[in-house]
Amino acid sequence: MEVKINKEIRDYTESMFFGLSLRQFVFSALACLIAVGVYFGLRPLLGLEITSWVCILAAFPFAVIGFVKYNGLTAERFLMAWFRSTFLIPKVLTFGNTNVYYRLLHEEKHKKRTPFHRRGSRKKGVKKKHDQNAK
Repeated sequence: MEVKINKEIRDYTESMFFGLSLRQFVFSALACLIAVGVYFGLRPLLGLEITSWVCILAAFPFAVIGFVKYNGLTAERFLMAWFRSTFLIPKVLTFGNTNVYYRLLHEEKHKKRTPFHRRGSRKKGVKKKHDQNAK
């Protein structure tokens, strides 16, 4: 007896009807219902050959939605992600690099440095605050 185990547990799908998962079966049935509706609705107007092509084109998107996965996303999740990234998030992305090291180095170069004086020594003509208040 052999038991097949998927390498990735998230890839497991349970077969419900005719070897299809529930999702695949529902969308296949929906595609068939749409094709039948289009056939009976357009056959008197367009003729048999054109109506058959229109049925195929009308049913195709619903059949695809049930079976396709893109990057692990189902079709409706993929469409929601695409809608968000296209319409809700701004498309214009600007890249502005900032060299923090250069900016800090540049600021240090151009910063005015006050000369260091020993305690008790001062430049000629510079008075301390308490000397100015004494007058």
